[in-house]
Amino acid sequence: MIELIIAIVVIGIVLMSAPMLLQQAAKSGYVAIQQEAINEAASQVNMVLGYHWDENSADERFIDPILTAAGGDTNLIEYNNTGRRAGTPKESKRAFVRDDGLRLPASALGSDGGDRDDIDDLAGNAQLTLIEDAASDYVEKTTIDINTSISYISDAISGGTYLDPGGDKGIVFTPSWTPSANSTNIKHIQVMLTSSSGHEELEKQIVLHAFSCNIGATTLEEREF
Repeated sequence: MIELIIAIVVIGIVLMSAPMLLQQAAKSGYVAIQQEAINEAASQVNMVLGYHWDENSADERFIDPILTAAGGDTNLIEYNNTGRRAGTPKESKRAFVRDDGLRLPASALGSDGGDRDDIDDLAGNAQLTLIEDAASDYVEKTTIDINTSISYISDAISGGTYLDPGGDKGIVFTPSWTPSANSTNIKHIQVMLTSSSGHEELEKQIVLHAFSCNIGATTLEEREF
């Protein structure tokens, strides 16, 4: 009889802890979902960074040029009509002048050209905004959204100058995520994760930041032996 009573007590203690164990298991599941969502958001950032910087640098017939930015830092403009920025070697392909002789401005943000060939063509795109519409569903697809936004941000430095960095040969740049009204030499990419699941563990807003700069493109030198 004593053994039976002890067994009943032990079973009761175990059953009392069962709800807590189930709760912890559920939280672990939510963490897994959250990690998958973050992984998907990071993939979105990497994908966006793989596109041309601007519509005016997306012509596949030419090497991407450096574009003129209406609101860019004055130290980053073309230097003395050389076609290049100050400090850029003459041999460099990173130039304001495209191979056909044109100098082009940075375009307004937003989808243009009816295609997806540059960074800001992807802002507000349904296949990037909602996971349930995307080709790959890594996470719970009805309550977790990924929203991608693109904006110009200030390219002004807070210490030193681009032309004369001083004795330490360095500059100080502190990024500001405040959008710029005019085009600059930096595009800010923001990917935001939100959830409408109703579960406290998932009701979080997670934001990933990245940036891409207006530096044109280069090509490898070819030499025959």
